[in-house]
Amino acid sequence: MTSSGLEDILPLSPMQEGLLFHSRYEQDGADVYGVQHVFDIAGTLDGEILQAAVRALVQRHPNLRAGFRQVGSGQTVQTISRQVDVPWEEYDLSSLPGDEAEAEFVRLAAKEHGRRFDLAEPPLLRFSLVRLAGEHHRLILTTHHILLDGWSTPILVRELTALYDSHGDTSVLPRVTPYRQFLGWLAQQDQPAAEAAWREVCSELEQPTLVTPADPGRAARMPERITVELDEERTAALTEWARGQGVTLNTVLQAGWGLVLSRRTGQDDVVFGAVVAGRDPQLSGVESMVGLLIAMVPVRVRLDPAQSLLTTVVRLQDEQSRLTAHHHLGLARIQQLAGLGDLFDTSVVFENYPWDDSATKAGAGLQITPDLGRGRDATHYPLTLIAAPGRRLHLRLDYRDDLFDRATARTFLDRLIHVLDLMVAEADRPVGRIDLLTDAERRELLVTRNDTDVVSGGATLPGLFEAQVDRAPDAIAVTCDDTTLTYTELNTRANRLAHLLISHGIGPEDNVALALPRTTDLVTAILAVLKTGAAYLPLDPQYPTPRLTHMITDAQPTLTLTTTTTQNNLPHHTTPTLHLDQPTLATDLTHQPTHNPTNHDRTTPLTPTTPPTSSTPPAPPAAPKASSCRQRRC
Repeated sequence: MTSSGLEDILPLSPMQEGLLFHSRYEQDGADVYGVQHVFDIAGTLDGEILQAAVRALVQRHPNLRAGFRQVGSGQTVQTISRQVDVPWEEYDLSSLPGDEAEAEFVRLAAKEHGRRFDLAEPPLLRFSLVRLAGEHHRLILTTHHILLDGWSTPILVRELTALYDSHGDTSVLPRVTPYRQFLGWLAQQDQPAAEAAWREVCSELEQPTLVTPADPGRAARMPERITVELDEERTAALTEWARGQGVTLNTVLQAGWGLVLSRRTGQDDVVFGAVVAGRDPQLSGVESMVGLLIAMVPVRVRLDPAQSLLTTVVRLQDEQSRLTAHHHLGLARIQQLAGLGDLFDTSVVFENYPWDDSATKAGAGLQITPDLGRGRDATHYPLTLIAAPGRRLHLRLDYRDDLFDRATARTFLDRLIHVLDLMVAEADRPVGRIDLLTDAERRELLVTRNDTDVVSGGATLPGLFEAQVDRAPDAIAVTCDDTTLTYTELNTRANRLAHLLISHGIGPEDNVALALPRTTDLVTAILAVLKTGAAYLPLDPQYPTPRLTHMITDAQPTLTLTTTTTQNNLPHHTTPTLHLDQPTLATDLTHQPTHNPTNHDRTTPLTPTTPPTSSTPPAPPAAPKASSCRQRRC
């Protein structure tokens, strides 16, 4: 395209920058931001006049002729062409039986949606007119989300209807409020104030809210869908309850989704994305503007178990209201301020669009209506909740079927509906007393997963280890750096230490603290303690001193096994202590029996030759090198 073919060059909104990034990044996978709308057309239709109306519509709105190109500076701009050829296809399925025509229509629509747009080559929209039986037609509009938001769609349909009546004469329509005015308005906003507001929102946020493990290499894919509708009675009750509390239905859904995420993740402080309209009433003509004005912003829901559902909803409404003036700041910048990377992997969309049935009727008796069930749109998030108000509240959950099966995805919706019902019936119930488990899930957790009774035959861990020694005495049991022990060697060392511990009175009902480097000595000590019938208390010398102090005070070990070097990292304690690196103790070990301890050994302890020391160690010798050990499976 030459510069003479350009009408304008515009910057990108933050939302456009985000969509552009995902579309460029996912070149090999599906472009989930390809959007398709299907419209039913009833009445006598003239296809040539409709095509002329489409051309006039695209010419009327400059941003519908935008392509997205990278300039020499590396920045991407949207270039507005003076003229574009709008792709237009016509298909006649009227001769096919109903079922075959329907199947062929689905195939055609899917094929159209699967064709990726080159975002540098305008126009980023295509039309297909499909004739069905009689005077029934369907119009397929396939576009890229980077051009249009959901609010724009009914505006376009109203204008298309008027242009059909006028045979493409745009003078019948009011003056366009151009999209460039919105971009100019964005540039004038107070970014430092917005950054300060979002920095406060994200303060003390400890972690993102992710329902699936983060995977930057995960390819995009179109989601599966589950849709449900609340009946008119439940919808009316919920709407009336929200109105009575002075909150919006959108806030009610956001609070409910926050609670569902909290129960799923175990976090009381959760974040998810929410699409906001971005149509500031201070911008003149914004309600009739066509383009991408929406923004994705994080919604943080802090759940206090002691607070009621009602208090939670009202507080969320207040928090979100104070952020309205700062929705213009891009999500990428907000996440930079938070410093946690991606803050969420679920999003909520509240589709409250200005559809007007009377405005979609052409003078010749033609009526164009959206077929919402056939449309295709998505996000790159693993889970997206879409809600559309009306006489029946419409809820749709888009989910990636490689991450969630259908039953799991359905539980998200079921739990959300349960929370919505509770808001109407028991809004004063504390959040901490809300149970979202189904009967089947509760049984799974409390009964099925706890059904762990097994017939052990009375075997103990030392007994199983000793049986392995008999089966493979010369097999390698443990290695650490240059030290390698066979099962026989490890058993001999453990037996000698066990007999020494027994000589110090260690046996069943005792517990021995182990504060040792990660060497073969640690494995030996664990086995030795278990062979005495006692329990062991592992003490990691790297733990904070208050934690180690609490563990020792709480468990009150009978004896501590450590080394003179490691002892220096332990808090002061009065527990009798044996230092395994003391030369005198090493000598004592060589005089201990090597056979497996028996009950008789445990009830007739020998007289110890080396008494335990206090917690004050002698001058330490050279410390053995601490390292991780690899223990072979028995």
